[in-house]
Formats: sequence, structure tokens, C-alpha cells
Amino acid sequence: MAKKAVIAGSSGLIGSHLLQILLEQAYYDEVLILVRKKLSLQHHKLTQLVIDFEQPETYQKELTGHALFCCLGSTKKKTPDLTIYRKIDHDYPLLMARLAKQNGIEQYHLVSSIGADINGVNFYTKTKGETEADISAVGVPAVHIYRPSFLVGDRQESRPMEKLVNGLMKVVNPLLFGSWKKYRSIAASTVATAMYQQSIKNAAGVFIYESDNIKQLS
Repeated sequence: MAKKAVIAGSSGLIGSHLLQILLEQAYYDEVLILVRKKLSLQHHKLTQLVIDFEQPETYQKELTGHALFCCLGSTKKKTPDLTIYRKIDHDYPLLMARLAKQNGIEQYHLVSSIGADINGVNFYTKTKGETEADISAVGVPAVHIYRPSFLVGDRQESRPMEKLVNGLMKVVNPLLFGSWKKYRSIAASTVATAMYQQSIKNAAGVFIYESDNIKQLS
């Protein structure tokens, strides 16, 4: 049976790896990406839909298929306005989950973050926790939530501080054992591979994967 995947956030670090995997693997024969501007990429399986997340009528009918992968997200530096940040990290992913449920999508895969906690005092981790809880309550048959630690990978934009932390984590990673193991850095490609691998299974329910568990899935 033909399978369709939808990705939001396909130009990001995890999303770009996931897009390549979905295009390369035979399991999906159609991949739709929701973008603000088209990517310079062409593939016979790929459809690009330019949308405005504030106008769901421009894309709600297209949210159909087997799985929706939400790789949307921002940072404090890129989005200092907390209202806008919450829209990107909470409101848009939740809206897509509701549309996915409405249109019969079987799976929703969400990239969250380590430390996500609905009862947390930190705005960013609390927002992640609220997003997880709200999406889990929508009623999509299978919800997969991934909580990666510090991400490693080549980004399009220059992030000198991130490169510094990346180098530091190479030294620190081997020292993190037991309950601290989940704080080891993780490759964005590893997260993307895990998302694909879980999507080809037929498990139903809500699943949360901490960073160390994600490595075991890929």
C-alpha cells in the first residue's frame, strides 16, 4: 500500500536528515514538506508546499497520509520574543496534530527536548512539556516523542559557541554514566534514523524516548 509522509521543519538539523532518509527508503512513496520557502531540492517522491502556519486553510487538506513528522523548533537567540517562540514550539505543532487527527493520519512524530517538563519552572522546558502533553491528548493513534540532548551535526548557519560545546562534549560524553547517560550529545542523523525506524512499525499509543533510548532505536 502506498505510504505518504509529511514533514514540518525539513530544513532544520534533524528535519534535513529525516527528509533524505524518507526519500531514499522505499517504504514511503510520497513525501510532502511544509515550507516557508522552497528548498533547492528535487526528487520524484517530493512535493513542496509553501505555507503560512497562521493560515491552516492553506495546508489542512494536504495533511494526509501515514505519518506526520514535526521537527519545528527555535532557540532563545533566534526567537527572543517568548510569544513567537511559543507559537513555533507549541501552537503550530499542536495545530498540526489536530489537523492530522481530523484527516486520519496514523502517526505523529514530535522532536521535543531533553528536560521537557510540564511542571518545570524554566519557560523553554515547560513549553516543551506542555507541547508533549497537549499533542498526546489529541487522539492520534500513535504519538512518538523524541527528547534529544545536545545535537551534533553540520548546520547551515555558523554557530561558534555550538562548535565549542561540541568539542567539549566529546570529552565529557564518556564520563556520563547511569542516569546521566541521557545527557550525552547525540547526532541529528541518529535522531532522524530513529524517527524513520519507529514510523515503519504499527505500535499504537504514546511513546517517549529519552536521548540515550533514541540511540538504541536507530
